[in-house]
Order: sequence, then structure tokens, then C-alpha cells
Amino acid sequence: MPTLPYLSVLTYPQIDPVFLQVGPIALRWYGLAYVAGILCGWLYGRSLVSNGRLWPGGKAPLTREDIDDFIVWITIGIVAGGRIGHILFYDFARIADDPLSALRVWEGGMSFHGGLIGVTLAMVLFARSRKVAMFSLIDVVAASVPFGLFFGRIANFINGELWGAPTSVAWAMVFPYAGPEPRHPSQLYEALLEGVVIFLVLRLLTHRFGALGRPRLTSGTFILLYGLARIFVEFFRMPDPQLGYLLGTSWLTMGMILSLPMVVIGIWAILTARPMRQAQA
Repeated sequence: MPTLPYLSVLTYPQIDPVFLQVGPIALRWYGLAYVAGILCGWLYGRSLVSNGRLWPGGKAPLTREDIDDFIVWITIGIVAGGRIGHILFYDFARIADDPLSALRVWEGGMSFHGGLIGVTLAMVLFARSRKVAMFSLIDVVAASVPFGLFFGRIANFINGELWGAPTSVAWAMVFPYAGPEPRHPSQLYEALLEGVVIFLVLRLLTHRFGALGRPRLTSGTFILLYGLARIFVEFFRMPDPQLGYLLGTSWLTMGMILSLPMVVIGIWAILTARPMRQAQA
């Protein structure tokens, strides 16, 4: 690879991944990010179902108690789905050689796409067990997910993991475990796109354009935008080392492949969204 003309490099902030150590117990920013994301998403979801102005007829087909009870379900879906997804999509060979390593979650290894599958399964099962409107639940959860994505990507940045490709852009950084080359801070790109931008778009849809009154519109928009954002950032992010680039290319990654179905599903959900009264007729 030719040497890049590094004009300037930002200093990578050396933040200890452990934010609190109490004896042998280490509390990490990564774990705190999950707690913060779930907590903020829960509070935001409660506010959505409590705001009658966002729903046809002035009342949501869900209650705050439903959102409260769903916290346990979504937490299990995120953790179990994210871990299983990482094993199946990214690290199956290593886990097959050392099955017990699948239990060592403190070593890292969570997949968003796996977590999405786990959360989707949790939503379907919860909606059926509580007999609540499934797509309305999915829409509320989708509108709340960007909190977790934002905090999770910031935690990736603090851990110095999932770094970007070598670059000469003015905001390049040298990550401690990625060699001497300045690289794209791709974790921050994802925090901005997946967390901030998608949240603002979804809030505009729910609060200005009545998207919650059209089941699947909010969740379809989230799925579409995440898929597009992830595919875009993958061009600046290094692939997982155990997989590398796929099909003999110098650009195709597993993240792109897993995001393509999201784009298709998102478009389908948006195009088939109907007003709530019409959908229930």
C-alpha cells in the first residue's frame, strides 16, 4: 500500500475502557453504554405512547405499562441476539474451536444485526402474549433504538475497536491497537449517522407527520436508513480481521451483505404502510 500524505492527525483520547473499578469488579464503558441505551430508549418509548397527539384518536394502542414490561424482553433479545449473531456471522470458526469462549462476553463480540433479530423475536412474542398491536410496538421500539446505537458506537470508540481504514483526512486518528497509520474514526461516523441523524429523521416523522398513525412507516424508515448508513460507513471501516473483504473484492464486507436485506425490508415496510384505521378495517 502506498504511503499516504498525512497532513494532520488528531490525538486519540486515551480513555480507560474501565470507568469504575471496585476490587476485582470492573465496570466498563461498553456495559454502561448498553444500560444507557436501554434506559433512554425505555423513557423515550414511554413518552411516545403517552403523547396522544401522536396517535389517531388521541390514544396509543399501547400503554406505558406495556413498555415497562417489555424492558426485560428487549434486554434479553439484545444481549442474546447480539452475541449469537456475532458468533454465527463473524466468529463461528473460533467459537467452534473453543465453545466456552462464547460465554466470555466481557471479551467483546456483539452484532447489531443479530441483536436486531433477537429484538424482533422478542417483540413478536411479547405482542402475542400481551395481545397488543405488534407493528405499533415495533414502531415505538424503532424510534427508540438510536439511543442505544449512539452510546454503543461511542463505547466502540472509547475501546479503540472497529476502527476505520487508513486515511489522510484532517480528522484522522492513530488508534492504539491498529498500527501506526492514521485512520478514519468510523465509530464516530456511525454514532452520528445511526444515532443522531436517524433519531432526528424519525422524530420528525413521528411528531410532525403522524408516522405512528401508519403502522410500519416508522420502523420501515429506521430499517432503511440504518441499512444505508451501515453500507456507507463500511466503505470507511476495516472489516473484521477473521473475515476480511469477501468474494475476492477490496470493498465488500459482511456488514454490507447483512445490511442489504434491511434496505429491501425497509422499502417494503414504507410502501405497505397504511393509516391505522384502514389497516385495522
